[in-house]
Amino acid sequence: MDQSVVIVGGGLGGLSAAIHLAAAGRRITLLEKNARLGGKANLIAEQGYFFDTGPSLLTMPWVVRQLYEVAGKRLEDDLELVQLELTCRYQWLDHTTFNAFQTLPLLLQEIERLEPRDVEGFLRFVAYTRRIYDAVAEPFLKSPFDGLGDMLTPALIRDSWKIDSLRTVDASVRSFFRSPYLRQVFNRYTTYNGSSPYRAPATFNIIPYVEFAEGGWYIKGGMYVLVEALTRLAQHLGVDIHTEAPVTRVAVEHGSARGVIVAGEERIDADQVVINVDPHYAYQHLLPPKKCVVQATQQPELSCSGFVLLLGVNRIYEHIAHHNIFFSHDYPREFAAIFDKRIPPADPTIYICASSVSDPDHAPPGHMNMFVLVNAPTTNGHVNWQHEAEGYRNMVIARLERMGMTNLSQHIVYEQIMTPADIESLYNAPGGAIYGLASNNLWSAFLRPPLRARDIARLYFVGGGTHPGGGIPLVLLSGRAVAHQMLSR
Repeated sequence: MDQSVVIVGGGLGGLSAAIHLAAAGRRITLLEKNARLGGKANLIAEQGYFFDTGPSLLTMPWVVRQLYEVAGKRLEDDLELVQLELTCRYQWLDHTTFNAFQTLPLLLQEIERLEPRDVEGFLRFVAYTRRIYDAVAEPFLKSPFDGLGDMLTPALIRDSWKIDSLRTVDASVRSFFRSPYLRQVFNRYTTYNGSSPYRAPATFNIIPYVEFAEGGWYIKGGMYVLVEALTRLAQHLGVDIHTEAPVTRVAVEHGSARGVIVAGEERIDADQVVINVDPHYAYQHLLPPKKCVVQATQQPELSCSGFVLLLGVNRIYEHIAHHNIFFSHDYPREFAAIFDKRIPPADPTIYICASSVSDPDHAPPGHMNMFVLVNAPTTNGHVNWQHEAEGYRNMVIARLERMGMTNLSQHIVYEQIMTPADIESLYNAPGGAIYGLASNNLWSAFLRPPLRARDIARLYFVGGGTHPGGGIPLVLLSGRAVAHQMLSR
């Protein structure tokens, strides 16, 4: 059927939906308010330094491969995926280190070095997380989700004991690992979806399983190369893409979405509308006022935001890997600051992505690029970032210097700061939440706005703010799922 679809927002979810729908014969117009596509998966290039400002690690690469197959192309002809032998290097203030290797014998050696008894615990943990993956992958990740009824399949009910939803991630991790260092490492994976290990259900131990079982991958040239590649796929299929085209309103007539208004002036008619913008933002700013729906999307807890430093450094720090974590001393206190007190943690865990380690062209010779991220509360917390950003930046730099990055402040030759307020403004992300809603309770997965709007016909949502959640593979699967729903109607 030759139907027209307008997609509002050119993030990875919007691109995925566009590819699936165009491959099925729909006429697609994709509108992006910014100059670049990609949404939070974006790029800043300045003074010879290149920074991926969104996801920095690819898991579940089969999702990208399937998307290429839908478009009639081969991933290998367009992208070079590089499996990182060292997925991440973890470091603590007492100079303890842990290298998360991909090769199992090397990984087990690292675990044994910290706590010999935890080798057996890790093997049990992998078997346990495999059970979770097998129970939830099909109904939650790989299939369209249109409400609680879709999830409560006979198979999932039968296997509900396997998903360990009544314990927290931390409680589960403590049952497998004795080393406080390893407990912190495995608790850290909840930050992949912006949540707290002390509140998120243990079901989310599926995240480290996916990384250890399927590997962590880097895309040669940088993660933004994926956005460029999917843009080419969409254009190959005839998708009409417009950047710097802000949608100011969805045209709703007689309870149905009938198109969009661009820049407050031009109307583009469509048979269906897909919104690749946080649903909370859409209901507040793009759709007719519906107080009950806005309130419903406000109640679930937002994920954390982030305080970001983009640093160009005129030296090489040999102990810095592609991915690095410098852990805080008191992890529970850090998450309590973010989610309970809603203030920036005074002793934060600091993540550094130095893609120039794998891609030397991402920095001038003898230099490094460093994407520095600290988890932070959303903008409805108790901090004025306009006043506090510089001081918080100085604290982060000083802490990195204490943890082995000697004289870092003296070697910075390029710098940019991004606060939660900047993230909120740039990506229309409520509160600057990077991952949409948090997963800090048993029901969080069911509280996400569904792919198909309940109150407006012909209107759909895609991306990290809806099912199944944030991160490259899940957002791409969201695009596939919404396309399946639209094509079935």
